[in-house]
Amino acid sequence: MTAYKKPRVMWLLNHGTARKFDVAMLKQIGIEEIFLPKKYPDDISFRSASVDYSEDVNLTIPADELAVLNDANWYASPSPEAWDIANRHFDILFFITHFGSIVKNIVDNYKGIVLWRAFGLDRSLTYTKVLNYLIGTRGKNLIKSMGKRFYFAQAYDHLPHIEADFLSQRALFLPLGLPDCHINDTWRGSDPNIFFICPDLGFNPYYQDIYNQFVKDFKGLSYAVGGAQPISVADPNVLGYVPEEVHKRNMREMRVMFYHSTEPNHIHYHPFEAIKVGMPLVFMAGGMLDRMGGKNLPGRCKNSKEARYKIERILNDDWSLIEDIRESQVCLLDQMKPENCVDAWRVGFESIFSNLEKVKANQPLPIKETKRIAVILPIEYKGGSLRGAKLLAQAIDHGARQAGKSIEVIFCHLDDYYTDEDFADLPLSIKRRPYNWRILNREEATRAMIYAGLEETLKYEKYIVADDQCNQLMECDLFVIISDRLSIPLLPIKPYIVMIYDYLQRYEKIISAEENQCFIRIAHFAERVLVTTEFTRSDAIQFAGLLSEKVIKLPMLTPQFALQQGNAENELARRYFLWTTNEAIHKNHENALKALSLYYEKYEGQLECHVTGINTKNLTKSDLPHLKPLREIVAQNIPLKRNLKLLGDLTEPYYHLKLQSSQFLWHAGRIDNGTFSVVEAAHFGVPALSSDYPAMREINAQFNLNLNWMDAYNPEDMAIQLKKMEVEASALKSRVPSAESLSSQSVEKLSGVYWKAIKECL
Repeated sequence: MTAYKKPRVMWLLNHGTARKFDVAMLKQIGIEEIFLPKKYPDDISFRSASVDYSEDVNLTIPADELAVLNDANWYASPSPEAWDIANRHFDILFFITHFGSIVKNIVDNYKGIVLWRAFGLDRSLTYTKVLNYLIGTRGKNLIKSMGKRFYFAQAYDHLPHIEADFLSQRALFLPLGLPDCHINDTWRGSDPNIFFICPDLGFNPYYQDIYNQFVKDFKGLSYAVGGAQPISVADPNVLGYVPEEVHKRNMREMRVMFYHSTEPNHIHYHPFEAIKVGMPLVFMAGGMLDRMGGKNLPGRCKNSKEARYKIERILNDDWSLIEDIRESQVCLLDQMKPENCVDAWRVGFESIFSNLEKVKANQPLPIKETKRIAVILPIEYKGGSLRGAKLLAQAIDHGARQAGKSIEVIFCHLDDYYTDEDFADLPLSIKRRPYNWRILNREEATRAMIYAGLEETLKYEKYIVADDQCNQLMECDLFVIISDRLSIPLLPIKPYIVMIYDYLQRYEKIISAEENQCFIRIAHFAERVLVTTEFTRSDAIQFAGLLSEKVIKLPMLTPQFALQQGNAENELARRYFLWTTNEAIHKNHENALKALSLYYEKYEGQLECHVTGINTKNLTKSDLPHLKPLREIVAQNIPLKRNLKLLGDLTEPYYHLKLQSSQFLWHAGRIDNGTFSVVEAAHFGVPALSSDYPAMREINAQFNLNLNWMDAYNPEDMAIQLKKMEVEASALKSRVPSAESLSSQSVEKLSGVYWKAIKECL
């Protein structure tokens, strides 16, 4: 880091007006080199954001390193290289919290002074609450872990009074003002309209309520509503975005501005903009303007009735009132003037400068410690979900070792359900641990939190912990939960990641609304959510309501398979294709059997259909409502009955023998996150016929499978494609990707991206 007399600052915000002021203050107190971020999220909450390159010319760091900083997304996950450059060249960092990831990244990666810039929130929120919402229990501990490196840099001196001690005790007053407070009295007021600023009316309930109240209170009066409107509003008086010149004209010509806010901790810029041009400002009592000298001003109103009375007088040309308001309201700019703010900035930064050398002198040496990650199967999964969980554990283990990190992966599964054979393919470096879920009432859960040194008010009546008959996995640093299928929230004692394979409940009625909310809640409380297709990622954002930054898409993992060397003569003597399925409703059984009926009767199909999968032995005799129609379909079609062979759940070696001897694999499901079985078939040189839906298209692209497609909702098309596969099976085998091509998607090759996603949550 640089000497403390000439520190460099990273101001990691993109708010245009706040940037102009804060940068001006930093320069007035002697800080000459300031980095400004060049990327920000495409999110409506960043409507006031912009990018500014003007400070780059003042930075004396190497150009290639500046390029790395400019390319980084500081709101998400900057690269290790970007953090290394930040640590070498910058002593002080400002940030804001739109997303929890920035807090975790700063704590994990940055070694200098950290300032959380706080501009105030609406009365329902505090920064303590925001932190808890974004990160949960870890938030307070993350902030406290920075010790005296951390400051709560509030823009208004009263903000710490409503925050928890871990923030209020680190308060640093850096007032926010306007870079230019000169009065430019251009107002004329020729347009007898109320000018009211209220953005985002098409989707934001907070502003919708404000707008509706305004329309109610000032019904019958002429008005115009300014502010950006990404979604159009059915009110001709709502202007939406207008060019700068039009906005200046509105400020100059409209008769009066009404400012609605009674928020005690936050204020907008547009009232000050009105004062600067001389537009009379009528505002409500109880808000921030009262703190800034507005309590006795003629434009202040105690209620909406008084506000309407004064505005009506102004619209009716009461120039005596207009001039009283215009002359008196200028005092509201006093606290916003740079010359009245700079002393507080000097005092604040003197404290920072004196602390800076101590921070650098006391920087602890890095300690190499073994991190422990628990990969947890939450329910009794078998088949593809069990295989996927084991592959994920292997990817974490291999990726960490490849990166030179010391970790221990613990694979946790429910007790008394699995056998040793189920885990014969798990590497010895991964430990196994059986457990059972234990339910705690709120009192027990609170006590457990206290014992763990955590302070958090628990809101639910019940919580669960993984009881391993030892210490509830407390030695682990991170949990990775395979699926969101938990109906009771996890005790928030450790951070966790969720791997979610699909949101079938969006498309099929497989769970109740109450269960759905429980599962979605599990995802919302997670550090991040991992998915393997863009299809599921979209569902996580659109259906489950997760922040896009929280949902990470990773490539599907597959193991490598060896050809089975057993006696395949009996298999080769019978020409068949393999249908892998189970009892789930989305597997499309009724359409599949209708298609098979057509295949055998109408198209004279010559291949037997061998059915495998969990609980498929009695598929056509099941009493499940969605499977009952299968009995009649089979009974009415003798060729189907003769050629349909229900094999049930096969051992893996025998399944692979059946697979490599088959003509092709049939995937008839309607919708899901895609099936691993088509990739497995390709490993054995077997082509596949699949239902055509987005997740399968993604898998086809990742593994270059050259799948053949059918319409799962059209039994006729399914039958036609089955016959085509029968006729062309030999030729189609030549289109299956080679073993070398598939090996490029092995766990070893993909483990690096998995480790990157996991390590950022440690």
